[in-house]
Amino acid sequence: MPRPRLTGLGGGLFACAAMVLVAGICWLLFGSSLFVYGLLFLPVAAATALWVRPADLITAPIGVPIAFAAGVWPISGGSGGLGGQLMGLVSALSLHAGWLYAGTLVAALIAVVRKAVLIGRRRMPRRLTQ
Repeated sequence: MPRPRLTGLGGGLFACAAMVLVAGICWLLFGSSLFVYGLLFLPVAAATALWVRPADLITAPIGVPIAFAAGVWPISGGSGGLGGQLMGLVSALSLHAGWLYAGTLVAALIAVVRKAVLIGRRRMPRRLTQ
């Protein structure tokens, strides 16, 4: 696995681009299945939290819900003008909030564990000298 190198903005852009790509795949192969979209959201959230720099760990749980919303818009099933598209987006977000919460939780847990490991590594030399 590559070392974490994404900045906070880069992590958010990676997640948005990945989720738009996932939405396209879901539209082409699965008929705009939001179940498949939500299922594929979980590894994207995990990858985002794993590849972001240690200094920007807090941005991973913030960026992945935005990416979920950015990707779900094309497959949300809204019809008509802007109002219909927005209603489709709001409906998709409310009906599939479980996937949104699960992916955000995955990103947050990975970020917390990574931060704890980093803090533990910083304190390790101090414990050895005492």
